[in-house]
Amino acid sequence: MNAPQDLSRWREPGTSRVPFWAYTDPGLYQRELERLFYGPHWSYVGLAIEIPNTGDYRLSWLGERQVIMVRDRVAPKDRATDHGIRVVENRCAHRGVRFCQAPMDGQTGNARSFVCPYHQWTYKLNGDLAGLPFKDGVKDGECVNGGMPADFDISKNGLTKLRVAVLHGMVFATFSEEAEPFEQYIGPQVMPWLDRIFKGRELKLLGYNRQRIPGNWKLMMENIKDPYHPGLLHTWFVTFGLWRADQKSRMVMDEKGRHAVMISRRNDGGANKTVTEGVTSFKADMALNDTRLLDVVPEPWWTVDDPSNPGTPITPTVTMITLFPSLIVQQQVNSLSTRHIVPRGAGEFDFVWTHFGFADDSEEMTQRRLRQANLFGPAGFVSADDGEVIEFSQDGFKQWGEEGATLVELGGRDDDVGQPPTEHMVTETLIRSMYAYWKKAMGIQ
Repeated sequence: MNAPQDLSRWREPGTSRVPFWAYTDPGLYQRELERLFYGPHWSYVGLAIEIPNTGDYRLSWLGERQVIMVRDRVAPKDRATDHGIRVVENRCAHRGVRFCQAPMDGQTGNARSFVCPYHQWTYKLNGDLAGLPFKDGVKDGECVNGGMPADFDISKNGLTKLRVAVLHGMVFATFSEEAEPFEQYIGPQVMPWLDRIFKGRELKLLGYNRQRIPGNWKLMMENIKDPYHPGLLHTWFVTFGLWRADQKSRMVMDEKGRHAVMISRRNDGGANKTVTEGVTSFKADMALNDTRLLDVVPEPWWTVDDPSNPGTPITPTVTMITLFPSLIVQQQVNSLSTRHIVPRGAGEFDFVWTHFGFADDSEEMTQRRLRQANLFGPAGFVSADDGEVIEFSQDGFKQWGEEGATLVELGGRDDDVGQPPTEHMVTETLIRSMYAYWKKAMGIQ
């Protein structure tokens, strides 16, 4: 399938069967980039704490387009209303050069301005063109040779500027003027769970993990909307009670089905015939040589007024938030991270983990967060499983070919978009709801 009109080949009604070509077709993937990552959607860029000072910048991605998140100069009188964070495309307006290169020590740097090395076009931090060599030509005696046309307008030849939204220190951007206001985009169902982690707290950067996973980018979105697998795939989760089917849990989605929150409360683990009998990943005899890895300390912010039951407190130990199309926000006990999905083609994506804590954390809590982060990331005791099965899934799709389809029927066949939260984790409704939205966005009837 290489043409948009072929999208009519989604033969099954609803979203309980997702055809394999939705993960493998390069033409469809290009359509996803244009409609989702470059269209009227908000994508994650980074954290404001990554660029704390004027001139600080960080390279990031929206789809396959590299962008620069930069801290601009802001006049004192404007600081109450202007956060100073700009996002511009890393592409010179002159000849299209990707002019900003990562410093030797990473993805961040500091600059007074941006200069393209090819012809030295110079841009302000906000993306405006500041100047260019020989704009008015070169004087040779009484003659002037060359130069730009008389009607060349510097103000109309700057970098591509993206719309920017900053929520509690998280930075999002969009290429589209048609994207709805950011808070409306997130929706009232999901926003309380972002507020719970971030609102009113100064963040502290702890570090990064990066990996390239040979699978379609949607598979990672599915993975974090899938409460079915954690207590089956992950030995750590089912044995030590971090996430399994006998826990109190809830599946929340926004009114359009694109974003979601998986919420659960840890138990003590151990054997429970209901969820461990016959589960080969459950290892009853597994024990930790270093128990500090599960040195979980409840934090005051964990307990909030339940958005679904006002007046009733709720204390999750796990919240997994998916913001379509590119971000996962993870709280796993004391470990906190953002996960940025960067597609690299129909069959692979980069996955960037940013681990963080809070500025007022004690050194003990910081070390606890770092230790628990070892459960996650490319070599984590849990997350390595996800990267591997995503690769295996992609291999299966390619092996089967055109006619195959995934089966997404746990908990029914309806997408349940707009329905109340599901109060258990034996369901795939969040995946079905995401594809209901994806189909509309992609123009699939």
